[in-house]
Amino acid sequence: MRGGKIAVVGGSIAGCAAALALRRGGADEVTVYERAADRLADRGVGLAMHNARYAELESAGFVDASMPWHQVARRRWFVRDDGSGTNGPLGRELAVMPFPFRTYNWGPLWRELRRRVPAAADFRHGSAVEAVEVTPEGAAVHADGRTDRYDVVVGADGYRSAVRAAVHPDVRPGYAGYLAWRGAYPAERLRDPGLWTEDECVYVVFPGGHLVTYRIPDGATGGHRVNWVLYTAPPPGLDQGLRTPTTVPPGTAGDGLRAHLAYVAAELLPDYWGDVVRATTHDELFLQPLYDFTAPRYAVDRALLMGDAATVARPHTGAGAVKALQDATALHSALTSAATWPEALSAYDADRAPTGRVMVDLGRRLGRGLVQETPDWRALDQAGLDAWWQRTDGAGAFGGRRLGS
Repeated sequence: MRGGKIAVVGGSIAGCAAALALRRGGADEVTVYERAADRLADRGVGLAMHNARYAELESAGFVDASMPWHQVARRRWFVRDDGSGTNGPLGRELAVMPFPFRTYNWGPLWRELRRRVPAAADFRHGSAVEAVEVTPEGAAVHADGRTDRYDVVVGADGYRSAVRAAVHPDVRPGYAGYLAWRGAYPAERLRDPGLWTEDECVYVVFPGGHLVTYRIPDGATGGHRVNWVLYTAPPPGLDQGLRTPTTVPPGTAGDGLRAHLAYVAAELLPDYWGDVVRATTHDELFLQPLYDFTAPRYAVDRALLMGDAATVARPHTGAGAVKALQDATALHSALTSAATWPEALSAYDADRAPTGRVMVDLGRRLGRGLVQETPDWRALDQAGLDAWWQRTDGAGAFGGRRLGS
């Protein structure tokens, strides 16, 4: 199938991958609307990509080894167990599991994808979309005081998607009931870095939550940054304003929430991992209330959804960016195998909507097991934690489903 005038709403990882897929798939004109003028490349938090999913995406031409990455090989689990007599600075080790993941810094990864978007695509930074209209014949995009018409519109505009609102107005993100604290900073700040080898991802578990931390590339220096995420429910009364989709940018969390984080770091984490959290400056800390949802259909009339516009699964799944890139891969495949736009959109929907449901279900199971209904971690050993993880992961979709499954 060749031809077509396409709008992509959203220019982050999903949007860049969509533009790349569309141009490769034969679209004549691609216009990308991105509301941010120049802030995307400054995002410095981490993400992880399973080695097997990387191999599939590399084969499809959406990632390659020139994108800055760091290899992680294993995952170590720790718990603070002051009464065990074996609680060193790292805590008591519960288990070690294989963890074949590449880690990335969001900003440099986005820059590499943006660089690969063909020059023929019209990439409009600082262009906010006010509304989208979709019909069986085409779509209209209202932005910057004008209306442009397209054969198809792609929603890659995140969990508050204007495109999803046009085709699924009743689908809204639901608050999970807990938060993710995030931080990233140069690895030179680490105390005793030799205690934590560079090829390890660490899970530190405690009643009602856990900390995940690993190193990512530093896009500025060529070294590493420490990337961490801590999941826990806020004390009663401190989640006001977070139950509807929102963000708490770096440096803006209130005193109560920061006091709760300080309590978790001092009283629930082993000393070393508490220091990892405390080494983050106030301006580097940000808060991500967790939501999830999935659209019942990924394509309606002449609109299709990608990435977080289509599905938001809790980040426990280790597959957010992977799924967005897989969506682009499936879109490219649908375009190269279909004769008409309705056929292409139908094929894309049949491929990706089931994956969205699987990933949301996985995120909820992991959320229950790792935050909301945590076991007695101190009672688990290697065999017990292996069995617990197998039950909790269920279908084995952690890190993302295999393409085409």
